[in-house]
Amino acid sequence: MTRLLVVGADRVDAGKTTFSTGLVARLDGVGFKPRAGNDFWFDHDDYRRAIGDGRLYGKDAARLAAASRADVAPEDVNPIHRLWRPSPGPDTGLVGRTHREFVLDRVADSFVVNARADVPDSAREALALADAERVETVAELDAATERHHLPALRRFADRIHETELAVVESYGDVALPIRGLEFDAVAVVEPGRMRAYDGDRFLKACDVAGGTPRDGALEVHVPDVTDLAESRASVSLAALASGERGDPEAVAQAYEDAYDELLAVAED
Repeated sequence: MTRLLVVGADRVDAGKTTFSTGLVARLDGVGFKPRAGNDFWFDHDDYRRAIGDGRLYGKDAARLAAASRADVAPEDVNPIHRLWRPSPGPDTGLVGRTHREFVLDRVADSFVVNARADVPDSAREALALADAERVETVAELDAATERHHLPALRRFADRIHETELAVVESYGDVALPIRGLEFDAVAVVEPGRMRAYDGDRFLKACDVAGGTPRDGALEVHVPDVTDLAESRASVSLAALASGERGDPEAVAQAYEDAYDELLAVAED
């Protein structure tokens, strides 16, 4: 069994998914993304592609599923997907994001909807939202998370644990997207560089940085963790053209040295 975690040092465009798909191809394994999301406005093409099939997923999950050796759908490798949309004005909304409104979550094959949000008509028509739980306050969202999100993540962790060769990709600059798993090594990716960390030491640093081991209680960010843990290797990453980024085998070849160093840390 080999489990590797890929996280990003930057909040946006760190290169996690490109790195992860190449690593999946290198291992001939399965890629997983516990949490993901996209924006109705800024990711509209991706949204329309999924919603046209009566589904909700993002391009990262689709790329990981396509790179995986198993016959898996994007929803199989991504149990929780959040839909956002722009929200003008200074109000931070239900989940504390200025100018960005949480619309709904797909949690496995069910939904949790922000009752105060403007749900797109296309989502109302394509998704099974009639029986979805609706939340209006942070307290109600927290309760829905306890009932739906956390059990889904625990089941998902069991699936990852049973997978022989697993690559888990985080979201944003969050250091630990799912708890209840051990990792052999962690790749911290940013434009131009990959740093490899021992899995046990990285997880211990996550606990110290977060101040609590409670499942889902706190998002710990990568810079806070890397300040507490020492990397075992650092490798330059070349900039890739769009055609290369979309081809996991090409990424595996281009980033061969980085994968070699990461796997050496995993095997140590």
